[in-house]
Amino acid sequence: MAKFDKLAVMQKIGATKMVPVFYHKDVEIAKQVVKACYDGGVRAFEFTNRGDFAHEVFAEVRKFTWAECPKLALGVGSVVDAPTASLFIQMGADFVVGPLFNPDVAKVCNRRGVPYTPGCGSVSEVGFAQEAGCDLIKVFPGDVLGPKFVKGLLAPMPWSKLMVTGGVEPTEENLSAWFKAGVFCVGMGSKLFPKDVIANKDWNYITEKCREALHIIEK
Repeated sequence: MAKFDKLAVMQKIGATKMVPVFYHKDVEIAKQVVKACYDGGVRAFEFTNRGDFAHEVFAEVRKFTWAECPKLALGVGSVVDAPTASLFIQMGADFVVGPLFNPDVAKVCNRRGVPYTPGCGSVSEVGFAQEAGCDLIKVFPGDVLGPKFVKGLLAPMPWSKLMVTGGVEPTEENLSAWFKAGVFCVGMGSKLFPKDVIANKDWNYITEKCREALHIIEK
């Protein structure tokens, strides 16, 4: 079961305001990437359900983080249906993220007190997700919708907590645009984990890149 309750997870995400998003089929690489992010100050990490046997990789990474990253909330991403959400919650997922909003996933997560962050691309979708008990909504795809979407949505719905994912970069220009628009946090994937860095197992690069991004966000 989840190590942290819904309130604790939201506090962790709110404190750092950045959630790395990553998947790799190699368990050891996945472990080292998570640890590198943790060493860089990250306290909430999304392991995406992308490849075959992703749940088996997640299970091993979950066990690893309990010992090596005790303050880390480890969640699962790319969840589109309730059975998948249940599977990962059983394996200890602290939060569930999806590219779309599925009310059945919300029911499963609410029953277990696990935060569900669905992907929404319209004001109405955000509203429906909030009615289903979703405290944090993912604006996706971020690079298509843009900061103006966030700013426009928050004008009539200022209580909304939004996490933008897709096209977020660890640069001052990009991060400033999103936070000035009013996002609660950002989800960041490929820009934090260049393929050559993963291939070379340059974990220190990832640690420093996380520190750099968190410093920009803090400013």
